[in-house]
Amino acid sequence: MIVASPKSVTELKQLTDRHQKVLFVGCGTCVTVCLAGGEREVGIAGYGVRMARKLAKQPVEIDQITIERQCDNEFIKDLAPAVERSQAVVSFGCAAGVQALAERFPGKPVYPALDTQFMGILEEQATWTEKCMGCGQCMLAEFGGICPVTRCTKHMLNGPCGGSTSEHCEVAADKPCAWQLIFKRLQSIGQLDRLEKIHPPKDWSKAWHGGARKIVRPEHRI
Repeated sequence: MIVASPKSVTELKQLTDRHQKVLFVGCGTCVTVCLAGGEREVGIAGYGVRMARKLAKQPVEIDQITIERQCDNEFIKDLAPAVERSQAVVSFGCAAGVQALAERFPGKPVYPALDTQFMGILEEQATWTEKCMGCGQCMLAEFGGICPVTRCTKHMLNGPCGGSTSEHCEVAADKPCAWQLIFKRLQSIGQLDRLEKIHPPKDWSKAWHGGARKIVRPEHRI
């Protein structure tokens, strides 16, 4: 899932300073799960901004709505009446959600309430770890389901490097060596022979380096 963290009340106050009526929009999927942009977080942030604006003698009226997904126009379109009543929108979705709202409502300013961090998983309570960088060419089958592009600090496709140990990364001592994890995983599933393959340099044109990406699946279009 996409993992994000909330901006501070001070930042949100600064974003909304020039408006007197604002719509806070939460997202019910990824950012709800990572405790950053769901209905609860929207409510807490709304209260904080109201108080901050009141203390600054700049009162603000805030409406609050949480939709299922901000990255899907089928859900965004239901916001139209509330957006029309507001001077600005503050999105508690990921950066894709912010841009989706801005495209849908070109006449209204749309501000991000969150800092989008990465795609990851819940590792333990209230702790999320990055697992995917969206490189555009998934090679997890070659590495036992462990991504060296994301989890190796040097992004090596042929490892380990000469500085790693059996436990820790040379660059970040508090992180496990991704290639040791890959070795142990491939050993456990009887596929160590995969390590004999030399991988050529990655085609980064399929990743973010080549600019904004787009996927069209004609077989699903009507």
